[in-house]
Amino acid sequence: MPDQERIAELESRVAFQEDAIDKLSDVIARQDIELVQLKELVLSLHKQIKLMDLSSPTDNGHEPPPPHY
Repeated sequence: MPDQERIAELESRVAFQEDAIDKLSDVIARQDIELVQLKELVLSLHKQIKLMDLSSPTDNGHEPPPPHY
């Protein structure tokens, strides 16, 4: 294989790899944004659950059983 063909093949491979790296970088950036949003959502849901726990009665032992018992 002549040197010119080898160089052209190597340049083609490098261009393909650069394109793949750029695409992967974009995916990682989007996933990072999604991860931050999901973390915020989990924290918000956690706070809501804690508020629900605080507003519910803590002593269920004195509550009469449901009618089906």
